[in-house]
Amino acid sequence: MDITTNKEELLAEFQDLAKLFGNHEISISHEEVDLDGKIINKFHVNGENEYETSYDYSKQLTPLAKKSLRKRQAKVALYDLLSKLTNKTLPWGSLTGVRPTKLARDLVESGQIKDFMVAQVLENTYRVSKEKSRLTAMILKNQKCIIRNDNLVDLYVNIPICPTRCLYCSFISNELAKVKDKVDTYIDCLLKEIEAVKKIVAKKAYIIRTIYIGGGTPSVLTAKQLDRLLDSLTFPVGEFTVECGRPDTITAEKLDVLKKHNVTRISVNPQTFCEATLKRIGRNHKNKEVLEGYSMALERGFKVNMDIIAGLPKEKLGIFKRTINTLIDLSPENITVHTLSVKNGALLKNDTSDLSENEVEKMVSYAEKLLLENGYKPYYMYRQKHQLGGLENVGYFRNDNVCIFNIDSMEETNSVIAVGAGAMSKRVFNGERRIERQDNVKFVEDYISRIDEMIEKKINFFS
Repeated sequence: MDITTNKEELLAEFQDLAKLFGNHEISISHEEVDLDGKIINKFHVNGENEYETSYDYSKQLTPLAKKSLRKRQAKVALYDLLSKLTNKTLPWGSLTGVRPTKLARDLVESGQIKDFMVAQVLENTYRVSKEKSRLTAMILKNQKCIIRNDNLVDLYVNIPICPTRCLYCSFISNELAKVKDKVDTYIDCLLKEIEAVKKIVAKKAYIIRTIYIGGGTPSVLTAKQLDRLLDSLTFPVGEFTVECGRPDTITAEKLDVLKKHNVTRISVNPQTFCEATLKRIGRNHKNKEVLEGYSMALERGFKVNMDIIAGLPKEKLGIFKRTINTLIDLSPENITVHTLSVKNGALLKNDTSDLSENEVEKMVSYAEKLLLENGYKPYYMYRQKHQLGGLENVGYFRNDNVCIFNIDSMEETNSVIAVGAGAMSKRVFNGERRIERQDNVKFVEDYISRIDEMIEKKINFFS
């Protein structure tokens, strides 16, 4: 499918939307015409068959709001055209962004709609399915911990190292065997950057709301290395999360170190309870290691999140049902249901011929239904490019045990100070509804050699 437009800023999103409709021999040209506040979106299909929509927009809107509105309206018009041409609908309608809930929240907080109208507006205006519109509305209701305060920030520490690389992974992550001799030096640099962050926090009178150590697989570090790192994180917080996603990296000694430093949440991620699939996707753990790691975490009083993935290679609905049923029996505080995203950087990219979008949609629907029936509630959501069926990732909680960091970062309501290779800091200016970003270099070797530069950039960014 070939798409052109006279609005360059629309092209990438038009192309993302078109890809979700599949491969078709269709050529579409788009032209936006502004007639003093009346916007006309004109489309030609294969050089003819003109399709046209128009709408008026308020001149009272800010330039940024006008730009956003025009983009959304153009995408809705394209969606309607593609849906008609292909006789296909998408679960998220015309929405292609990472954060569907952020759009809904913006509409509510700007006064354009009321809370109770969220599902209806998403369905009618943006062509979102009834199921996904309802899911979005539920998530907004469960995000009660949001506080918009420019002095309230989250701290993120990145450990971009894993025991091995999973076939579906496209993140910049280093296999431990390849960087083992650099890990201690990497931690030295992290500690140096954290000390600089402490000075920034003091100077700006920031309050650290949560700490989140992610990756990668932070639990790939030794107990001694974890102790060194955690010893530097002295901010008093109520929520302190460390990802221990690979069960084969979890030991009693490491968990004791985490407990000693007041970590409150960890992850123990099975992804699936089918060991044949685990082997296929490059994860070396066994189911018994998941159960052992989870048991040790409960003994030490950690709140636990467990991730699973819908749409893994060769897995049918029955296998996925066994996985989610097992999680329900284990009853962790948080469960995250991911839909497989097959990105260009993943080793799995050319091995997806057996994956059915319809089957994956059934998996996601089954998980949602079962989780709701068993007292779990959805509380955050995000989407990625190339997700099967154009679906999403959803985090669920029980007994009020939400992960505040996940909400803050996905809804972009609070600034994030991020340290480590590949870490992305964000400054959120709530009064202006503006966000600025500053990234560290991606690779461990570059981060080590350029640590002083990274610190200087961060100081300037938060000045």
